[in-house]
Amino acid sequence: MSLNVCGNPKKIKICGLKRIEDIMAANNYKPDFIGFIFFTKSKRYVNFEDAAALKKILDENIKAVGVFVNEDINTCVKLYNEKVIDYIQLHGDETKEDIKKIKASCDAPVIKAVSVKSVNDILFWDDSLADFLLLDSGSGGSGESFDWSALSDYVKFHEEKDDAKPVFLAGGINLSNIKEAIKYPSYALDLSGGAETDGLKDSKKMEELIKIAHFSN
Repeated sequence: MSLNVCGNPKKIKICGLKRIEDIMAANNYKPDFIGFIFFTKSKRYVNFEDAAALKKILDENIKAVGVFVNEDINTCVKLYNEKVIDYIQLHGDETKEDIKKIKASCDAPVIKAVSVKSVNDILFWDDSLADFLLLDSGSGGSGESFDWSALSDYVKFHEEKDDAKPVFLAGGINLSNIKEAIKYPSYALDLSGGAETDGLKDSKKMEELIKIAHFSN
């Protein structure tokens, strides 16, 4: 699976859903992915039981991503096997060996978040078993962008073999810059705060962001 270099239309993930209203908005506007954040220090935290209930009412065509920060690998696998989530996203200090352990335990697609300072931060994960890389400016949820040109450098590095890992582009994407973000060669856009007003998911913003991603040319 190679990175979507042409870029458009773009897949989109809305992360940090935690209310029934959030799920209903997702069902209405159809992002490709939604994210449940299982990190207790996050303001968007949702516990396992509530996530399971929300997943039951989520449109089956929308994939639910479980976002974990230094969580026990067995817990990640358990939630996948119980169908609370469809993808496992590792957003902490997890290692290549941790990803290998997940892959040995289940067939969940794994997204590894990478804090990007330069293209070398991305290249480090080339030989990992991660199915996708999520490129961000830091630990996630900061609302800050990194230098997106590093993504273009990553694509150029893999240009001859076309073997770059598919990438979720994250960090500070919102209505003011999503059209710029779309120009970069990623598989999907990943955002959370950009779809919020006063700390809660805003269905109107979700609708507009999803439309821009899906219908951009």
